[in-house]
Amino acid sequence: MSSFKKGIDAKDGRRRRDDTRIQLRKNKREEGLMKRRAMGPSTGKETAETSGMQDSTKEISSNVYSDNNIYSVDHIPNLIAGLSNTAEGDLAPLDIIRAFRRMLSVEKNPPCRQVIDAGALPHFVRLLAQQESSDIQFESAWALTNIASSDMTASVVECGALPHLIALLRSSDANVREQCAWCIGNIAGDSPSLRDVVLEAGALEGILLNIAQPASPGLLGNVVWSLSNLCRGKPQPNLHAVSASLPHLASLLHNDGAPNDVLVDACWAFSYLSDGDDSRIGAVMDAGVTGRLVHLLSSEQPNLVTPALRTLGNFVSGSDGQTQGVIDAGVLDHVESLLAHPRKNIRKEACWLLSNIAAGTHYQIGHLLGKPRVLMAVIKALQSDQWEVRKEAAWVISNICTGGGSKHIEQIVELGAIEAIISTLDVADSKVVSVALEAIDAILKTGESLNKLNGYISFVDEADGIDKIESLQEHENDGIYEKAIAIIEKYFGSDDGLEDENLAPAVSGDMFAFGVPTKSIDGSGGAASEQPKLQPFNFALDNAPTAVNFSFAP
Repeated sequence: MSSFKKGIDAKDGRRRRDDTRIQLRKNKREEGLMKRRAMGPSTGKETAETSGMQDSTKEISSNVYSDNNIYSVDHIPNLIAGLSNTAEGDLAPLDIIRAFRRMLSVEKNPPCRQVIDAGALPHFVRLLAQQESSDIQFESAWALTNIASSDMTASVVECGALPHLIALLRSSDANVREQCAWCIGNIAGDSPSLRDVVLEAGALEGILLNIAQPASPGLLGNVVWSLSNLCRGKPQPNLHAVSASLPHLASLLHNDGAPNDVLVDACWAFSYLSDGDDSRIGAVMDAGVTGRLVHLLSSEQPNLVTPALRTLGNFVSGSDGQTQGVIDAGVLDHVESLLAHPRKNIRKEACWLLSNIAAGTHYQIGHLLGKPRVLMAVIKALQSDQWEVRKEAAWVISNICTGGGSKHIEQIVELGAIEAIISTLDVADSKVVSVALEAIDAILKTGESLNKLNGYISFVDEADGIDKIESLQEHENDGIYEKAIAIIEKYFGSDDGLEDENLAPAVSGDMFAFGVPTKSIDGSGGAASEQPKLQPFNFALDNAPTAVNFSFAP
């Protein structure tokens, strides 16, 4: 296989996601999805009807008592004193912990550091164990949730809260279970190391129990989101540690009545679990979700299409059999609309998926070429879309050209691939330029075998390809320079060893004769003489000591 794929072997053609190239801005955006703060009402006043916690996607309703007081950092010493000695003062323990929770629920700059430095966390952990009051447990878990949503997540684990939070996943109070699941999700979403601590502490079992028997849509949403954080991050969690979640996630995916946010988080969990080697991909595919993920590609919700598409892209980055399973599920019937999606990231992911199919077998490349409208959309994207999309589209065309047969290459050329791939020769990305040169070399080689080389060369010339390839002789990348030289010498070079007889001068003694030899016929009708008739012409060079004789044929 590597012999006919030349510079792009099967490993290079099949490409998995490379997280090290994700931009910092995207990392910051995704960090916001990994942790969620539990916000309180913005009015500063709670009632039995409005008490609860919420952010843009989650909400918990609870009937707990609250007052109208607004607390600030200045109140922390008195509140700590109240927790240390509940027999003194006028505040009851519930009011104290609620005061801390309200202080930590402000929208901007919650005083997490000040609360930690005051020594409040051990008290919060102690209150989690107060079985007599689920309200106190709820408020304590809420306060810990917001601290865990900050950059001081590790402090929640270090103070010993995790075992209590995991135990309360089995609380008789659904609000307590939900709040503890939320806090656990924030801890797991902080880093791979803390995620592994959560898994080793046994949190997965309690999370799955609440997925199997959710008390409310809000509880289900929070535990599924927490589960997705248990599956994400690199290095990835051990597959054995999270494999028990696969049947539960599959059941959620097939539930037509599941809320949209639940489906979204389940799809993201699948994408995290399938991002890896063939064994991880196989474990997820064996859960029977391929067809359902393909169906979700037609959703009108972009936030659902994105993780479904990412998961299917992971599937086709696996073995040829795994790739074929996605093709058989009908993914190519949905890709054309995704290539025209208004969201750039979805267009990019669609091209990435197609590039992995194009890196498959000849049979799979044939399936792709059986969708000419899809490939025409890829070619259009390669010429006119934003760079992130163009880069992935270049891989689609290059993989077809370097891994396909002659008929495949002939088909892609007929669709306009030459002009499209040449449009990438002057970009700054050396890898894309390299794969473009590989594609051009494969196209010209195929043209030679099909006796269509002159036609293909004309296509290259009309697209200014010759000039662009020649300019790459000055490229700083040695590999690109060598590829450009090889293509020029093989397909566009001149025959340096041959001279035009009409231009080469004839030599007669110490004179040169320029022109076409004239034939003379002897009187006997013999053969024509090839010796030109020369007329001497003396030309003296300025400042030269001698004259040079030139003779020109008439």
